[in-house]
This record gives sequence, structure tokens and C-alpha cells, in this order.
Amino acid sequence: MAGQISGPVFGQMTAGGGAQRGDFFLCDVFDAIPKNDLASMEHPLFSLGTRPDRRILNYEHNGAEITVVPSVKGLATIHDKDILIFCISQLMAAVNAGRQVSRTLHLTAHDLLVATNRETSGDAYRRLREAFERLAGTRITTNIVTGGQEVTSGFGLIESWEIVRKARGGRMVNVVVTLSEWIYRAVLSKSVLTLSRDYFRLRKPLERRIYELARKHCGRQDSWQISVEVLLKKSGSASPRRVFRKMLRDMIAAQPLPDYAMEELPGDLIRFSQKHAVLDNSQRPPVLSARTLEQARSLIPGVDVYALEADWRTMWVRSGAPRLRRPDAAFLGWVKKRATE
Repeated sequence: MAGQISGPVFGQMTAGGGAQRGDFFLCDVFDAIPKNDLASMEHPLFSLGTRPDRRILNYEHNGAEITVVPSVKGLATIHDKDILIFCISQLMAAVNAGRQVSRTLHLTAHDLLVATNRETSGDAYRRLREAFERLAGTRITTNIVTGGQEVTSGFGLIESWEIVRKARGGRMVNVVVTLSEWIYRAVLSKSVLTLSRDYFRLRKPLERRIYELARKHCGRQDSWQISVEVLLKKSGSASPRRVFRKMLRDMIAAQPLPDYAMEELPGDLIRFSQKHAVLDNSQRPPVLSARTLEQARSLIPGVDVYALEADWRTMWVRSGAPRLRRPDAAFLGWVKKRATE
């Protein structure tokens, strides 16, 4: 439900850096690293359609059972998920910095649009409102574990949302969002993965979904392969297998995914490989020690060191993948420079 509420928008800042007004979290982390929850990366919870999708989705795989029921507005889409990614990213940045968090968040609509690579036109604000409505209206029943708990229950992806301030022309300015307990448990247990910032540049729904699966399963391995049949099931695509295979072949030709290259293998298999491994097979990427990552964390407190490592490796590849005699020292020198920027 959306509506106008009166009174102050933000409360007093606590000593821990959080904001408190009936227990809420103020989204004020500049340039938070994009994070996504593991469960929704692994399983298809979002529609890949670009038109209102009013199907009831049923999915079962390796003991995980999901039923997704749309509202009259249709199912929440993979692009609507940007809102959840923004909220999760803000909360994880605060958790890593030792701040107090809450599943009720105050956020600025403009910040959300900019962070997720969207336009800030009047039409963009209208689409954002529709996304909130689909997220709150879509109901999920599942036994998927988040935060170490397996509870078969039904819930909305967000519990509620409301506009707390509008601009003179009626455009939303500040919004309050309450996440589901299911999503919030994932944050508190740090059951999340870092996404490439280029994820938000992927405009095609299937590209986003395939990237999520590659990021979840390939991760930091050199490669991961999966059958087209299982990939179709896990993607949540409604396309027939022959059409889905053609879309995968188009992706293989275009190679749009950040960090991962795709190739087709005999036996109706698709392999995902780290792009740095594809670009330079003559030299493996630099391996950093656990002690080096801890030192990096002390240089920039609260940072996601694995995201930092990924950024450094990307820079290493773009600079021609030079041979490093002391990769740990090179990495720490780069981190120190970044800390002063």
C-alpha cells in the first residue's frame, strides 16, 4: 500500500551511525557495493517478462519448492529486483561497518534510480512506483533456507512500502520500505554475493538472470558448466527449449555478461568461464593470501575485500595482465591508493 504520511521524514542519528524513528534504517551509504541474496540468485522467483505476467509459477529442484502468485499488477520482474538489490547493498555496507540496521528502510527514490543505472525522468518514477506495487503484491510460498532456517511460509518480497514525501509535481522523493523477514534473514546471516556494477547495464531480463546463475555457481572458479535443460529450469524462462537455446546462442555471440564468458559444448551443455581466464590463458590470475585480504580490510574498514579483489583483478586484466613478481604487495599498494581517493 502506498500513501502520504505526515510528520518528520527522518529521526535522530544514533551513536552507532544509524537513524532511529520507530526502528528504521536510513539508506545513506554512498556508492554501496551491489549485493544480491543467494536464494533468489539460485532459484527463479522473478518474472523475465516485459509485459504484465499473471501466471502462477511452480518450481521444484533438489528439494527446493517454490510457488509464486502474482497480484492483479502481475508478478515482480527481474528489473523490479533492483529495489531489493539496492536495499540489500545498503544494509550489508552498514553491517560490515558495524552499524545498527533494521528491515524497515528510509530511502531516496533518486538515489535508488541513480545507483541502479536508471533514468531520473518522470516516467522513471512512475515505473518505480509500479515496481514497488508488484514486489509487495507478489506472494511466495517456499521452503528455501535463508539465514540457516528452513520455514515453509508465504510472504511478499517486501512487506510494505509508502511514500513519505512527494515533490511539488507529485513525484516520489522519500520512500519507506519494509523487507520481508525472509530477505532480512539473508542479510543478517550475510547470505549474499557481490555483483558487478555492470549488472545494472544489462537490459535484457534473460541476460540478468543468466548472470545471476553464473555468479552464484561459477563464482571465483575458472569455469562452470550446466545442461541447457537444467539452465532453462533454473532461469525461470517461459520459452520453449529450442527458443531458449537460440537465445543462449545469441548471448554466446554477443558475450554481454560482466566477468563471465559463455560457450556451447557438445552434449547440449553451456560452459561459463571467468573472462580473465579466456582473455589470457597463458597466465593464471594473481592469487592473494588470506593475510593480504585481512590487511586490505584494515586499510578500508567495512569494505567487502572480495569485491575489492575482483575490482583489482579487473584492473589487472585491462592493463594487459602483466606478470607480477609480488602480487600481494601490488594489491595492497593499489588498496592504499584507493583508500586516499
